[in-house]
Amino acid sequence: MIDGNLTPEGAARDPGMQKTSTLQQRILERIRQDGPITFADYMRMALYEPGYGYYVTGETRIGWEGDFYTSTDVADFFAHCMGRQLLQMWEALGKPEPFMVLEQGSGRGDLATTIRAWTAQESPDMHAALEYRTADINAGLDALQSATKAVDDAFSPMVILSNELVDAFPVHIVQKYEGTLYELYVTEEDGHLSEGLGEPCSTEVASYLDHYKIPWRTYEDGWRAEVNLAALSWMERTSQLLMGANPKRKRHGFILAIDYGDSAKKLYTQYRHHGTLACYYQHQLAEHPLLRPGKQDITAHVNFSALIETGRQQGLRLHSFSTQSQWLTTMGIYDELERIRQHDFGIIDQSRSSDQGQIAMFRWYNLRQRVSTLTEPAGMGNFKVLILKR
Repeated sequence: MIDGNLTPEGAARDPGMQKTSTLQQRILERIRQDGPITFADYMRMALYEPGYGYYVTGETRIGWEGDFYTSTDVADFFAHCMGRQLLQMWEALGKPEPFMVLEQGSGRGDLATTIRAWTAQESPDMHAALEYRTADINAGLDALQSATKAVDDAFSPMVILSNELVDAFPVHIVQKYEGTLYELYVTEEDGHLSEGLGEPCSTEVASYLDHYKIPWRTYEDGWRAEVNLAALSWMERTSQLLMGANPKRKRHGFILAIDYGDSAKKLYTQYRHHGTLACYYQHQLAEHPLLRPGKQDITAHVNFSALIETGRQQGLRLHSFSTQSQWLTTMGIYDELERIRQHDFGIIDQSRSSDQGQIAMFRWYNLRQRVSTLTEPAGMGNFKVLILKR
């Protein structure tokens, strides 16, 4: 096996950790028993190992007190725009009763709570018809397996939505070395987790970049990329869930997925020499994925070309593909901001220099900054919003 040099020493060593964690020991034991494992297998254990994985320990992970935050944490504007989107979909489907919505990867359920509150206020008819269910990662199930956890035979979702879900699926990592595409494996070196390169574990991994016509052979040695095969399985299963088990009964509905990523040609460029894999620990970007297994988040950008292609293979059609900034604008985020400005902050125009006026100014700037955070092209605004329909 070729040494991949994750760190200058070739192994993951954390000076802040005085002893090997239980999960790290479990990973080492698996390697000693079975040999080197793919990075996808390592990532699956680091995030989803029952009782130890990052997403299944019950600790606070999302929000300001966790390791990362999502659009829902920034402001209610995001959920309100999602409510308007669901309203449009409900109307397009002929206002069905019940209107069944499934949110995958729902976390703490904040998006669901705010959407229900918005519909009660803004669209009582849809609120009365709305049956909104959530599915999250728990009991050792990874996001792919838990996708259908909240679904039974009597529940036929007409809209399936997710926000920052697919980026958490385990990914394979490939690397060009001396003109050949290898796969990254996790192995052991001196009692620590280390990385090395070997032959791709499957033809699916080996042919993935060629399938999307990525000219990786022209890139420099050392170039890396992520291969998310789990995303293909997720889209296939989610599409089937939307369409139902009976092929003779044609059902209509939508899949809406929001995440960071891009089309294949924009994602797998020579300029992303190290790929897009990222780790987050206490709101800080961490460099080494083999450190702190179970204690830090691990994510990778989503290949939306793969999701669109798989959805089409399952009989879905592309409804829209845009940035979060464009989608939020279309869904009326700035219109809502202006209504709030006129309704709640008139004192700024009437008595800006007063104490109340100054307080209102600070509150208004804070609110406007939250909208800017959601729509900033260099940040969350560049998230992609994919809508497929049947």
